Amino acid sequence: MTSTSAQTWSARADTAQQSLDHFFGVPGIQFLANSHPHDRGNTEVFNYWWLAHVIDARVDAWVRTDDDAWIAQAITARDNIVERNGGQLFNDYFDDMLWFALALERVHRATAERQYLDEAIAIWDHVIAEGWNETLGWSLAWRKQQLAYKNTPANGPLVILGVRLSRLDTSRDYLSYARRAFDWLTANLVGDDGFVEDGINRTGDGAVDTQWRFTYNQGLYVGAAVELFRATGDDVFLQRAVQTAITAVRELSDGTVFPDEGDGGDEGLFKGVYYRYLGELLAVLTESDSFAPERVELDGFVRAGTDALWQNGLVDEHLRPGNDWSQPPVEWIPYSTMVSAIFAVEQRARLEAREVGGVVGGVVGASVGAAGAGAEAPAGAAPLGAAQVGAAQVGAARVAR
Repeated sequence: MTSTSAQTWSARADTAQQSLDHFFGVPGIQFLANSHPHDRGNTEVFNYWWLAHVIDARVDAWVRTDDDAWIAQAITARDNIVERNGGQLFNDYFDDMLWFALALERVHRATAERQYLDEAIAIWDHVIAEGWNETLGWSLAWRKQQLAYKNTPANGPLVILGVRLSRLDTSRDYLSYARRAFDWLTANLVGDDGFVEDGINRTGDGAVDTQWRFTYNQGLYVGAAVELFRATGDDVFLQRAVQTAITAVRELSDGTVFPDEGDGGDEGLFKGVYYRYLGELLAVLTESDSFAPERVELDGFVRAGTDALWQNGLVDEHLRPGNDWSQPPVEWIPYSTMVSAIFAVEQRARLEAREVGGVVGGVVGASVGAAGAGAEAPAGAAPLGAAQVGAAQVGAARVAR
């Protein structure tokens, strides 16, 4: 293998992707061991939502390389979710299902296979039918057993999926749900500085859970605002995305990396969600004359964090980070932690690609929706016109709510 010090960030992204299989790949239905080493805790737990993000990670690799082997791996992860979930798409958690639907929609755009779009729409319909309700204002519940508990992890993906489905199917009003969920989030869980709280009414008292200051809530709101900006061209959404992205860095990081957010397992994925949607924001800001100082700050944060990740996380030519990328590798990590690192390195490779000509995955970025000519296509978008066709046990390591 080429010396890691001489690699491009695209080559490093390949290394990161391959490291997931190197450290966690196992035979049979388990597919990925939940931890490395493989002997800590309940190693057979089915982490539905982690696997949904594995699909997204593999699609990222396809976008970057145009290598269909990565799409094959994404579909393998999709098949593993369905098999382990008793042949069903659905579970009890609305956020879990929406993560899966977002990944399926990207697989559809990559392959033009209608099946994956139909599955994403089926999840959308199920989530709306079972979880969308008027408690504290029209919005989505977190799970079927707590329909009065509303949070960012459920409503953020709903916004993003609603906007993306609205581009592919104009016969239904996905966009109005997306806008209502975004307005609800803004009114109930977003502070004046743009900081996004986790949830409200968990214990039935209408209280906001300000004790959970998680990076993925910030990333979801950024991603939701960016999608609505792309769909509408309304600068208010871009302003909100920038404000929250900057506040997250200033409130939750040391200026270089986000610290360890907890070792329960789910927390390992949180920062990856932030990096994923920060990448979408930077793609928009690159084509804009607005927010230049903020773009420089956010761009610098991605670079500094991934530099630290790479410097501290390499183990025998593979990437094996802990949850704090400023520290050397730790004894035990869940694969959620590895997926976050993959997301961040893929976004660094995306920055690198723009520096050398703006070509990602063999397709020059093109605008989607009403956001304005020249904006880079959302990650995972197929070439223009190519994709425009019309339970089981779940993660015992889930953050207690």
